[in-house]
Amino acid sequence: MTNTSTNAGGARRKPRVSPNTPSLEARRPSGGTQRHFKALRTIVALMLREMSTRYGRTPGGYLWSLLEPVAAILFLSFGFSLMIRTPPLGTSFLLFYTTGLLPFSMYTTISGTTARATSYSKSLLKFPAVNWLDAILARLFLNSLTDIVVMFIVIGGVWIAVDGRSTVDLPSALIGVGLAIILGLGVGTINSVLIGLYPLWSMTWSIITRPLFIASGILFLYRDLPPLARDILWYNPLIHITGIVRAAFYSSYDASYTSVTYVMLLSMTLLTLGLILMGRYHRDLLND
Repeated sequence: MTNTSTNAGGARRKPRVSPNTPSLEARRPSGGTQRHFKALRTIVALMLREMSTRYGRTPGGYLWSLLEPVAAILFLSFGFSLMIRTPPLGTSFLLFYTTGLLPFSMYTTISGTTARATSYSKSLLKFPAVNWLDAILARLFLNSLTDIVVMFIVIGGVWIAVDGRSTVDLPSALIGVGLAIILGLGVGTINSVLIGLYPLWSMTWSIITRPLFIASGILFLYRDLPPLARDILWYNPLIHITGIVRAAFYSSYDASYTSVTYVMLLSMTLLTLGLILMGRYHRDLLND
């Protein structure tokens, strides 16, 4: 409550503010909260935009995100079942290739979409309300959620159909999924800068990483390789991720060679370097 009074000369004195009355500045939301809310709205808007353009204009929409890995798994299972009688682990080709292919697919999807985030939203990044970090986070959240749902449906369906009685180590599976997401974000962020500065890098990276499908433990087990091949492929972070996810579904599988620390350090190093380069060169990328 405020009180006003007049002095002898008739001049109005400054009102007194009660100590229990909150000030106008205290009632206003802080600048940090406003910025966070604005960034969240921007990210959600970018996600909705991509959902409508990427899935809304295609017959079937999100159904293709589910059918694509299912078709690949069925093709691998049928093809290798004609050549060998049993998979390298367990008795089901479907479960073996599902637990290897889906983590790898999650990494490739996230790294590829985040690498093209700035070019995809280039026209929107000219507005002050949208920045490059919003574009990267929007694609990260949308594709991560999509791939997690697809992985849950496909692996869950295969696991129930093949052997629903075995126990699944859910924490290990979630760790593998989280590592795939973080690694994809780190690789995608630094590639976003390199592709923007050097367009030829996109083709070069595609050629360099083409053998990853074979070298990431999707078709074989790490323990079955010769010692020299094991020593070389250990530095491929994807072989750690597929090993961690497989160990969650096969209790007899020895995945002691995997290292969460190595994958995290590599991913965070790439992500930190990518963020530094993006902060330095994002204006140059938008002006190209």
